[in-house]
Amino acid sequence: YQYPLMFGLILAFCWCSLVCCSRIYMGMHSILDVIAGFLYAILILVVFHPVVDLIDNFNLTYKYAPLIIISLHLALGIFSFTLDTWSTSRGDTAQILGCGAGVACGSHVNYMMGLQLDPPPHTLPLSLSSLTVTVFGKAILRLLIGVIVLLLTKIAMKKATIPLACKIFHIPHNDVRKARQRMEVELPYRYITYGMVGFSLMFIVPCLFHFIGLS
Repeated sequence: YQYPLMFGLILAFCWCSLVCCSRIYMGMHSILDVIAGFLYAILILVVFHPVVDLIDNFNLTYKYAPLIIISLHLALGIFSFTLDTWSTSRGDTAQILGCGAGVACGSHVNYMMGLQLDPPPHTLPLSLSSLTVTVFGKAILRLLIGVIVLLLTKIAMKKATIPLACKIFHIPHNDVRKARQRMEVELPYRYITYGMVGFSLMFIVPCLFHFIGLS
């Protein structure tokens, strides 16, 4: 979409500042952690930005991309879980990896089925449409339906994965909070649950919108 450059810069600066300050305020990270994370993010951007299109094209078009994506993200999750004892950051890592894998796989399925293709290059940049009552109402309805579907997906997968993992690895699940701190439970729970949330976000919810005429 075409929008003023200054607006984009201000929005990015405010969002970045709020995220960094909230981490310090909540006591989750120190100032040094935030600075290191910010610099690390810039390094990742510099390294991966030139090859983003190649990675995106691979994820969308390669036949076995979902298998590679799932395997790679799962391997990264297992590696991160062996670094230290349990912590909230470990669970967050598995959650992010699962969500990323789900989004990538959902995008792949969309492409293979010919759904939600990118607009032709000659139509870019898109101009922002005028905000009407109808457009606003549809946006709110899409938001509510989308959030409900994602929440139901999360609840259903959580109810299924935790008891199943406990049963497979013979871990007592009377105390769910304690059981979730075990790698054998938390990794599949986080990875599968948020993988399905990411997949629903990219494929199931848009298909639902198309079916009920909210696309």
